[in-house]
Amino acid sequence: MSQELRNKIAQAKRIVIKIGSSSLTTAAGGIDEKRVDLIVEAVAKHKQKGHDVVLVSSGAIAAGLAPLKLQSRPKDLAMQQAVASVGQGLLVHRYAESFAKHSITVGQVLLTAEDMSRRSHYRNAQRTFSELLNLGVIPIVNENDTVATDEIRVGDNDRLAGIVTHLINADALILLSDVEGLLSSPPGTPGSKLISEVKSFDDLSTLEIGGMGKSGVGTGGMVTKVQAARIACAGGVVTIVTNAINLSAVLIGEEVGTVFWPSQIKLSARALWLAHATEIRGQIIIDQGAVNALVSKRASLLPAGIKSVTGDFEEGDAVEIVNEAGVSLARGLVNFDSAELPALIGKSTQNLVAEFGEGYDKEVIHRDDLVLISETKTTK
Repeated sequence: MSQELRNKIAQAKRIVIKIGSSSLTTAAGGIDEKRVDLIVEAVAKHKQKGHDVVLVSSGAIAAGLAPLKLQSRPKDLAMQQAVASVGQGLLVHRYAESFAKHSITVGQVLLTAEDMSRRSHYRNAQRTFSELLNLGVIPIVNENDTVATDEIRVGDNDRLAGIVTHLINADALILLSDVEGLLSSPPGTPGSKLISEVKSFDDLSTLEIGGMGKSGVGTGGMVTKVQAARIACAGGVVTIVTNAINLSAVLIGEEVGTVFWPSQIKLSARALWLAHATEIRGQIIIDQGAVNALVSKRASLLPAGIKSVTGDFEEGDAVEIVNEAGVSLARGLVNFDSAELPALIGKSTQNLVAEFGEGYDKEVIHRDDLVLISETKTTK
């Protein structure tokens, strides 16, 4: 089955390839032109065979270090944004030059968390990608680091790649790094071995997964790549993690890296968006009766089962649903804002209508606007 999945990646009509900073830049910062050319050559050959390709590329901050004569990645957010502003232009320019040698045009797509979390923005992004791919363009995607705040944090481009995979309806996700793949213990540990396939994410529960690679110029690590694989696999998309030097091998189905089995139960595009792309604005704590109704009966969330509410949210925002022990159960789009919801807690629909009038007979979260956390896990 492992080889069958690798062949599926090689044959995929539409793929997302995420490239980490360490695969594009030198340890001291600045773009490594030879590395970029090698990656571009592999991607260009694949595209010329009729495949659609979207690149999610880190490296803006790392690319800006050398031109600004900085010795290491800055820790101050404002400085990170300034460096990204310099590096992003250089990075895309280098991609454009390299792809032009293969008569391929690229387009820059900068995204923020809000572009993913707001449904209207999400749909606009879908349309943009669709038009670019129809035109034969390779989109170069990055987090909009120059204006991001919380979004600039560790591992965002790995998660972004998982979300973009669903946004463009891709068939495969390739996550490139500076390590061979997922290892049985952190890199450098004696006896550490490559795990060639992951059938279920539950199998990783006892595994010590390594962090940032040896280069030091990136922000992610294997943890964020596993998270990205989880996002992709929940939508039925096969995923592979490997070293960037193995890209050509991956694209012809060779046995390299770690391949992740896609979920047998594929979530809808809306459910995937709810589970992974929305920004949580608050939390609703529910009693055991409501837990049973949501999990076992797939029911909507009603005011009667709510114990308390935290956060500041408006109608239509995404909230997290947890039990009284604090365990996350689901995400959903709420029909009331955080100011009015406390007055409804514990009351039946009949009592709410009698007390507040029409309009209060609706669910707090309708089942069609709710996704269970358990549904996002990959199963054997």
